[in-house]
Amino acid sequence: MTLNRGDRRRASTPFPAQQPLHRRSMPVDERDLRAALPHGELAGLVRCTSYSPGGAHRHSCASDSSDSVISSGSDSDGSLYKVILLGEHGVGKTSLARIFGGVEDCADADEAGNTYDRSIIVDGEEASLVVFDIWEQDDSQWLQNHCMKMGDAYIIVYSVTDKVSFEKASELRIQLRRARQTEDIPIILVGNKSDLVRSREVSVDEGRACAVVFDCKFIETSAALHHNVKDLFEGIVRQIRLRKDSKEDNARRMANTKRRESIGKKAKRFLGRIVAKNNKKMAFKAKSKSCHDLSVL
Repeated sequence: MTLNRGDRRRASTPFPAQQPLHRRSMPVDERDLRAALPHGELAGLVRCTSYSPGGAHRHSCASDSSDSVISSGSDSDGSLYKVILLGEHGVGKTSLARIFGGVEDCADADEAGNTYDRSIIVDGEEASLVVFDIWEQDDSQWLQNHCMKMGDAYIIVYSVTDKVSFEKASELRIQLRRARQTEDIPIILVGNKSDLVRSREVSVDEGRACAVVFDCKFIETSAALHHNVKDLFEGIVRQIRLRKDSKEDNARRMANTKRRESIGKKAKRFLGRIVAKNNKKMAFKAKSKSCHDLSVL
């Protein structure tokens, strides 16, 4: 199948402040793939079907919060970021992507495609995300190699009910490090299916320790319950901004965030830093805790 102009999936979940829907005329993934492929070899690589819903989807990443809303994408002054989903088959990559795209409850969800584009407002500022769920498509080694090089950020997903998928996630982190040796690429390790408590094979502590060792962020999600999915995609935006934007912009955002914190939380964080400076074991523990905080490096 071929990727046609304008065929990237657009999010469409309505929000309290209604905005007109927009579609970009030239999909980001088509530009990226055409730039790297010889003429005529794009066919069959990426299947993305445009979507025009007839109604609302109740279960999306939408929020009534003024500083945390995922809305329909548009050509705006906000930055456009490419986010690549990696992980073994069956860990929930597609479910997470569809929740982000607001299409998981659609009758034609299976025909939705695998690239989802929408704008997200985080900390009062808009950014456009293009989420690629193409890692396993066609079992193409070339495509997987290209995925390792084209992302602005990566979400590595494993299932907490599958130890093998967790080990594979570690391997993918190593591959990313080799592919992007000189770059500081945002990576979030995601333990999905956290709702399946009785089937769990990977503990929270194991996931956190892995994130600390591989110097990335960590979060557990449940696509089935939509638990932490919104936090995940807001977090990836924050991680990208921390690396790409100026220190002044990030300091302003951090100041706004801290103003919303309680005095108790501020004091606890301050004391934690002091203790960690004088104790290696505590420093590791502090870093282990901070890997859950997607708003800091």
